[in-house]
Amino acid sequence: MALMAQRLRSSLPHLHGLLRSGCLSTQGSTLQRIVPGPSVTNSEFSRNYASASAPKETKVKVPVVLFGGSGNYASALYISAVKANALDKVESELLALVEASKGSPTFSQFIKDLSVPTKTRVKAIEEICAHAKFADVTKNFLLILAQNGRLKYMESIAKRLLELTMAHKGEVKAIVTTVIPLPPEEEKELKETLQDIIGHGKKVKLEQKIDPSILGGLMVEFGQKVFDMSIKTRARQMERFLRDPINFDNL
Repeated sequence: MALMAQRLRSSLPHLHGLLRSGCLSTQGSTLQRIVPGPSVTNSEFSRNYASASAPKETKVKVPVVLFGGSGNYASALYISAVKANALDKVESELLALVEASKGSPTFSQFIKDLSVPTKTRVKAIEEICAHAKFADVTKNFLLILAQNGRLKYMESIAKRLLELTMAHKGEVKAIVTTVIPLPPEEEKELKETLQDIIGHGKKVKLEQKIDPSILGGLMVEFGQKVFDMSIKTRARQMERFLRDPINFDNL
């Protein structure tokens, strides 16, 4: 653990490299199936967590109702972050830690392995938060996950938190899938088109995905709609058209 503390740095940009270094070691760890512990209700978690990180008198409502364990945790974190006026910082810190953990098999195994003593998990999180200078809200939240053996749900919680922060900011996510990255001018044009569709008051947040299997063209997932203009889909449509019998009476 001392070695881990020596390698940690005081800023987020270095976190990815630090976790990649594999300085965290698990005790008697094996990659095994992890059975989730008892569920935590939204009211229980909100009460315990909010009391440790934010004033009780401030009332905050979540912009989107989320369900499930990860949704409950994300909602409680959102409320506490808003109360502390630290939503952007908490979001960026949690997402940074999630991305950094993906580059470290050792750390990824560490947060999943329930054979690691609770004290060891808590100590590791305390040192990471201290050296990365995480906000108190982020630190308290991660410590609760460590204590409850739920660090393995960190990524799913971060995704649900992102849903809440986007709704809070009035952002609408649009995913565009292409064979190669869109040129900047085409990306800008697509974003402006989608912005015209949703109108004022909300902002389009465009995410690009690369998928060679669509062969060409593009697919846009926007809200509950999917605009499929890929060559793969067009080819399938043409194939079905050619299979249908031709009615010469209509020619």
